[in-house]
Amino acid sequence: MYFYTNEIVFKGHPDKVCDQISDALLDAYIAQDKFSRCGIETIGGKGKIFITGEVTSSAKVNVDEVVYGVLKDIGYRCDYEVINNIGRQSPDIAQGVDVGGAGDQGMMFGFACRETPQYLPKAMVILQELSKFYDGLCHRDKRFLPDGKAQSTGIYNDDKTLYAIKDFTISYQNTELERKETDKILIDFVTELCSEYGIDEIQSFHINPTGKFLIGGFDGDSGLTGRKIVVDNYQSFANVGGGAFSGKDPTKVD
Repeated sequence: MYFYTNEIVFKGHPDKVCDQISDALLDAYIAQDKFSRCGIETIGGKGKIFITGEVTSSAKVNVDEVVYGVLKDIGYRCDYEVINNIGRQSPDIAQGVDVGGAGDQGMMFGFACRETPQYLPKAMVILQELSKFYDGLCHRDKRFLPDGKAQSTGIYNDDKTLYAIKDFTISYQNTELERKETDKILIDFVTELCSEYGIDEIQSFHINPTGKFLIGGFDGDSGLTGRKIVVDNYQSFANVGGGAFSGKDPTKVD
């Protein structure tokens, strides 16, 4: 028997918000010009959202409009100052990819397994399903606010099969009204979800273990594109190659 811990962050986590902004800008450029070269980075916090990186494209994109569209979709307020610091891709880099393909090196890791229909590890899928459920909650129940994350410590046998969960931690931003009810909604969902994947034992839940989570998002923390690459890439079940996916066009190696 051994323990293994996995983590996910919800859609409204500051780092994941920055990922989504970088991705939305990439989509906007490629929608107009499929040959767009993009390496877009986003930093957010304390009333400002700073967009930097490199773009070479014939597309004309309203950066502010794209940013506010992402914030609105997530459930953030839309009064942040957007600072556009995007420049053009270096011609030294461009000459390496103009002939087709990537111009430098990179490391990629991953695998497929039969634990789930998604061909991903069971613990990873459970956390992903919780994240999707939480995003839906935020849009239909005003007591739930966008920021949050979850972590599970699974109990595995010698065959590396997850058969129980020692600790399940959920930290979620909320109005701090009717906490017993909102906590129960999450506990009940996780319990049922784990049962669907053959896990009938969760030894303990830790819900907002600091005691309170009212201030969140860019008001409570800063965000940065690419700071959750372990969450995005097998949640530590596989090595991480290095680069972030968000905001990158297909010529980027990773």
